[in-house]
Amino acid sequence: MSVSRTLLITGGSRGLGRNAALALAADGADIVLTYRSQSAAADEVVAQIEALGRRAAALPLDVADSASFPAFVERLQAQLADWGGERLDGLVNNAGEGHYALIADTTPAAFDHLVNVHLKGPYFLTQALLPLLADGSRILNVSSGLARFSLPGSSAYAMMKGGIEVFTRYLAKELGARGISANTLAPGAIETDFGGGRVRDDAGINAMVASSTALGRAGKPDDIGPAVVALMSAGTRWINAQRVEASGGMLI
Repeated sequence: MSVSRTLLITGGSRGLGRNAALALAADGADIVLTYRSQSAAADEVVAQIEALGRRAAALPLDVADSASFPAFVERLQAQLADWGGERLDGLVNNAGEGHYALIADTTPAAFDHLVNVHLKGPYFLTQALLPLLADGSRILNVSSGLARFSLPGSSAYAMMKGGIEVFTRYLAKELGARGISANTLAPGAIETDFGGGRVRDDAGINAMVASSTALGRAGKPDDIGPAVVALMSAGTRWINAQRVEASGGMLI
C-alpha cells in the first residue's frame, strides 16, 4: 500500500469517478470527491471509502460554474483543516457529461455548455487549486478515446477532450519546477450510465464497441480505476505530459 495522501477527484459520485475514488482509497488515499446533484450517491461513496479505513468527504461543485470556484476552495480548505492538513497530494479532473449530436445539429448553446464543463471548468478549477497542491503532487485529467478516433455525433465533446490533452501538456511544462506532474487518461467506451448508459444498455452499440476492440468487449469501470491508481502513484512519477489510453485497443 502506498504512503497516505489526500486526493481530490471531481465527479466522484458515479461512474468512472466513483470507481476511481474507491480504487484510490483502497490504495491508501484519503479522498475528497465532488458531486453536482447526486448527494445521496456521493454519501454512499464516502461510506464505502470509510469502510476501507480511509477518510472521505463529499463537497458539492458544478464545474460548469467557474464563478463558484473561490467558495468551493474555501470549503475544501476547511475540510483539509478538519483533517489536520492544508495541502492536496493530487487532483483528478474527472467530472463531465456526454453530448451526442451531428455537426449539423449541434447548437451554440450546447457547444458553450460543453466548453464550460470540459474546458473552462477544469482550466480554472485547476488554477484555483494551484496554491493547495503540494510540491511533487500529481494531476490527472480525464480525456476520451474520442480525441483519437472519430465516431459520428461526438465532434463537440471530442474537441473539448482534445483541448484538455493540450492543457495537460502545458500544466506539465509550467508546474514542472514544483515537481508536479500532469497526465491525461483517455478511457475508451465503458459500460456506465454516462451518456444515458449508451454503451452499457444499447446492445447494438455494445456489440459495435466489442467488435472494434482488440480485447473483444466494451470496457468496465473496474478497467479504469486501477489505471487511475497507477498514474497517481509515486511509482509513475517519471511519467509526465503523457496521454495514456485505456480502451482495450479500440479502433487500432
